[in-house]
Amino acid sequence: MKNRVNPELLGGLELFKDFIIRPEFLEALRQGAGQMDIPVTVDEDLSLENDFIEGPDGNPLRVRIYRPKSSKETLPALLWIHGGGYILGSIDGDDQLCLGFVKTTHCVVVSVDYRLAPEHPYPAPIEDCYAALKWIADNAEHLNIDPNRIGVAGASAGGGLTAALSLLARDRQYPSLCFQMPLYPMINDRNNTPSANEVTEGFVWNQQANEVGWKMYLGDLHGTDQVPAYAAPARADDYSNLPYTYTCVGQLDPFRDETITYVTKLAQAGVDVEFHLYPGAYHGFEGINPDAKISQQALKEYTQAVKNGFDRVRVESNV
Repeated sequence: MKNRVNPELLGGLELFKDFIIRPEFLEALRQGAGQMDIPVTVDEDLSLENDFIEGPDGNPLRVRIYRPKSSKETLPALLWIHGGGYILGSIDGDDQLCLGFVKTTHCVVVSVDYRLAPEHPYPAPIEDCYAALKWIADNAEHLNIDPNRIGVAGASAGGGLTAALSLLARDRQYPSLCFQMPLYPMINDRNNTPSANEVTEGFVWNQQANEVGWKMYLGDLHGTDQVPAYAAPARADDYSNLPYTYTCVGQLDPFRDETITYVTKLAQAGVDVEFHLYPGAYHGFEGINPDAKISQQALKEYTQAVKNGFDRVRVESNV
């Protein structure tokens, strides 16, 4: 399949070594991933601060808040959820992206350091994300946030949690979301689509890695018909009344077909949805090859989608 990869993305793919995921290797994998995080310089007109809020179990839950320093106006807010197959990753890896959203869309971004499986399987991660979302809405006045312009976004497993959180917030009837951006989301625990069967090894994330991630996340639920939509949003029966959605996926991503099916079901349910399929692109391509032309295009589209999500509320409120 490498002959189908966009030439600009081949270098990153060659540098990204395949890895074996087992419980005994997880800590080393997490530490290794953390060492790859690139320190960022925060512009003097932006701020980055860590805080702890109350988690769903009463224990502290870390969040990172990014915002313009000098703005006195009420701003929209974006909850960002990091990726990592539900078993890897932290808020330390997305500083550059989150600061970029603040700078280009003039919003507040809150990133949540949700608990990871297998130590904390479903529903711990999604409940942590909901706690962060609820905290944003509950403290909108204190944070100087517009409660009518709250969105949620994330990539890979973060995209899966984004899709699940939109369902959960809809069903709990709080808070109201103006848009969601689940990027190449991990939403189908059955792991049996044509694209999953096509990408069985290598390519950053593949069917083998996906199976391990789902097993660790779902625990005893894995392989049963009892998996709820809040764990695997591809299992949802009702996609109506979800917010405006932007999503995308690479054509060589194992999540290609589950994303396409998700987009189709959203559209059929009357949800406004925008979708982009990137030819020659594999899982997480834009983060691994940030300087590639196709990656720059994707990142611009992410930013525009956030702007559109917030601006739609302004337009509708003025009608």
